[in-house]
Amino acid sequence: MAKRTSSRQFVTVFVSALLSFGVSAADLTVGYQTGIDPSKVPQAEGLYEKAIGEKINWRRFNSGPEVVTAIASGDVQIGNLGSSPLAAAASRNLPIVAFIVSAQINASEALVVRNGSGIDKPEDLIGKTIATPFVSTSHYSLLGALKHWGLDTRQVKVVNLQPAEIAAAWKRGDIDGAFVWSPALGEIRKTGKTLTDAAQVGQWGAPTFEVWVARKDFAQTHPDVVAKFAKVTLDAFADYAAHKDSWTVGSEPVQKIAKLTGSNADDIPELLAGTTFPDAQAQQTAALLKGGTAKAIGETAKFLKEQGKVETVLPDYSAYVTDKFITQ
Repeated sequence: MAKRTSSRQFVTVFVSALLSFGVSAADLTVGYQTGIDPSKVPQAEGLYEKAIGEKINWRRFNSGPEVVTAIASGDVQIGNLGSSPLAAAASRNLPIVAFIVSAQINASEALVVRNGSGIDKPEDLIGKTIATPFVSTSHYSLLGALKHWGLDTRQVKVVNLQPAEIAAAWKRGDIDGAFVWSPALGEIRKTGKTLTDAAQVGQWGAPTFEVWVARKDFAQTHPDVVAKFAKVTLDAFADYAAHKDSWTVGSEPVQKIAKLTGSNADDIPELLAGTTFPDAQAQQTAALLKGGTAKAIGETAKFLKEQGKVETVLPDYSAYVTDKFITQ
């Protein structure tokens, strides 16, 4: 396999550049990933552009660390990433702020092992090769699972691959398992079995979630844009909550999500059901944006430091979370 960049190098923090960039709303670039969530529907329908009144440049990324790098360079103003890359970025003092908890990850990310790999129980992972995108929520969940099982990366060969690379490596037989999200998750499940998922790992003490973040300079200059972006997202969550029984394989919303993400439509209803999408009221509670999210970022950072993925843990992460862009 090709040599991968180390996790310590996953983001170049151009703090001075971030502070000097002046970005207009008309230059808005949004970084998104292929995770399955209801906000992909308004994205496909152009409702974000309609609400904001400006063109949006949508850029697709393979993982949260890639989004962080783009935000750090000034190429992206709003981005979607998981709790693990958020904790790593905040620990490096990247001036970003999470303004929506976009998903509480449950069964939508999982550790799948190959049929015929000889892996039937956790101890069978010893000596096997398991892939995951480093410093992602899946990586965090994998490390949490190994810790719970009393295993470490000296016993299990954990390799850094992006989701598309995982699907390709799986087909070649280069890996024995992977902790990842859709569409790669749907592909490897066809010839594998789930050993655990993010929901179970969360119960073991390592919960994961996703957020929408904005660069602080952009949020301060264009608060109306961030608020409108938040409203479209939360409206999508509310629509799904009210009509989830009708979001079947052949339904229009599911087909739009499949087309946008490259996921198999057959997998999407189950993946949606395997995730919690907090509504506007839930966002503005002590459990999430009014304290809980910042605390969870801190706990994630502590775990990452134990694993050697970050050098510093901040005493307080509340500066990286806000609920002021959420309207009921």
